[in-house]
Amino acid sequence: MSRRRPVTEDAPSAKRGWRTSLAPLGHRNYALVWWAGLISNVGTWMETVAVGDLVALRTDQAGWTALVAAAGFLPMGLLGPIGGALADRLDRRRLLLAMTAVQMVAAAVLAALAAADEISPGLLAVVVFVAGCVAGLGFPAYSAMLPDLVPPEDLLAAMSLSQAQWNMGRVVGPALAGIAIGLGSYATAFAVNAASFAVMLVALRALRLRPSPPPADDDPLWTRIRVGAVTAWSVPGVRSAIVFISIVALTASPFIALVPAMARVHFDGDASLTARLVTAQGIGAVLGALALPVLAERFGRYRMLMVGLGALALFLAGYGMAPSPLVATVAIVAVGAAYMSVLSGIGTVVQMRAPVAMRARVLSFYFLALGVLYPIGATLQGPLADRVGMGVVTALSGVVMVVVLGVVRVVSPGRFSALDDPIEA
Repeated sequence: MSRRRPVTEDAPSAKRGWRTSLAPLGHRNYALVWWAGLISNVGTWMETVAVGDLVALRTDQAGWTALVAAAGFLPMGLLGPIGGALADRLDRRRLLLAMTAVQMVAAAVLAALAAADEISPGLLAVVVFVAGCVAGLGFPAYSAMLPDLVPPEDLLAAMSLSQAQWNMGRVVGPALAGIAIGLGSYATAFAVNAASFAVMLVALRALRLRPSPPPADDDPLWTRIRVGAVTAWSVPGVRSAIVFISIVALTASPFIALVPAMARVHFDGDASLTARLVTAQGIGAVLGALALPVLAERFGRYRMLMVGLGALALFLAGYGMAPSPLVATVAIVAVGAAYMSVLSGIGTVVQMRAPVAMRARVLSFYFLALGVLYPIGATLQGPLADRVGMGVVTALSGVVMVVVLGVVRVVSPGRFSALDDPIEA
């Protein structure tokens, strides 16, 4: 008996080094979506940093910062199953075109409100919530389309490159947002995001995809959602992935929403520190996402996932206990790399194990866990940080994650083995 490896050392067709990470960009459809997504994500991160900094500036409370972040992310999880059911029934590209257009309008509304100086934390939360609802309906279609853009052997690399793309936007976007905010123009950050969605609309229209087969059933929407839920929970690898991402989302992920509070409240910094921390996390995430396929090819995907979980806890503790903004900036680079390794590793399990005909619905329940528990964790950790300290809460979040994973290991070791590659004779 030997454990299956994605690529063997002796395989003549094996890719080597960084070519493994960059192979998906050789496929036209994937490259179109990737480059357009990079531009769009630069705009998205400009808006994200501007929203977080504006709330932190006007309220001086980590709780408010976490609440507005949750308002944007929570509906992505809650509406994901509906989006998944729609994506398995409708043309995914057309669905994405419609959702992207609405997101562009929402960003334009934020820009107009900011330009008129008619924006408050509560109003920000409302507009961000609406945009999150739209994203929740469209994201399952985007994720389910990924395996149609690359061959199976490039899927892990495509997942990692997509994460790298998102975080390259995190590197550039906050820096541009910092410039805009420094010039006193939150509206500019929001307007750039609105314009960036147009690039994605052009790329989606240019895709050359095979016609989607008609759905095998004509069940009502809620029946399709229920079938997707049953399927997601019945596949051991998918079930374990949902359990793991739930633990990570509730404990570790909230550090993302609380970066503005770490900068403004904990370190008494300004918008430039917020941008620096977000950018540093993005740099780490890009490095982690690019390195993961190379390391997984050599050491195995499952082993790298386990290493990533341990490293994430360790680096979160270091980031939380950082004595200065400089040390925190260095530490969050490591946090970003470990976090992206974990997300890519767990997400790839779902992509590989989900039945093709129900891929979007199965993925939607994975994102439901992430999308609901991350904002819940943030809204719990934010007010707690206002009482006992931002650094302490952040450091303890990594400790709690390890403890919970340890309990799962003892009580249900099969949860771990289900994430590994199947065993072949």
